[in-house]
Amino acid sequence: MSRDNIVIRDITPADNKEIAQVIRDVLVELGAPKVGTAYEDKTLDCMAETYSKPKAAYFVVSSNKKVIGGAGIAQLDNCDENVCELQKMYFLPEARGLGLGEKMINTCLDKARELGFEQCYLETLPYMKAATKLYTKVGFKSLKEPLGNTGHFSCNVWMIKRL
Repeated sequence: MSRDNIVIRDITPADNKEIAQVIRDVLVELGAPKVGTAYEDKTLDCMAETYSKPKAAYFVVSSNKKVIGGAGIAQLDNCDENVCELQKMYFLPEARGLGLGEKMINTCLDKARELGFEQCYLETLPYMKAATKLYTKVGFKSLKEPLGNTGHFSCNVWMIKRL
């Protein structure tokens, strides 16, 4: 895949079905539980509408008009502090190894700063080693316990970054 035809852009309603399928396919590929992860989120099938609220954004990565990944930020649920959460960052196999993960994280963090957030939190699974390595590379630090209450009880790796 050539980097020349890859675009990072705001999600649109027309992307809802594709990004939901990308996320579910990646979770199945990685052997993630369907319960207690993004797989069962009610918002997965209406991502454009979910992220159209204030202090939220979701971006998709497309190649030749096909959605191959995405990531977003929104206020961390059940948290009184000025903390956003990096949410639903998943890429199809053909999008991996191209530097898109770091680009997407930086796009989300730039938006988080623009929206006035002070910190960014994330949750992942312990066997998502490549993702955890990338999060550490861009400055996320491990936490001993979760913040807020995302409902993703199967995700037991928690990280945070000061913006």
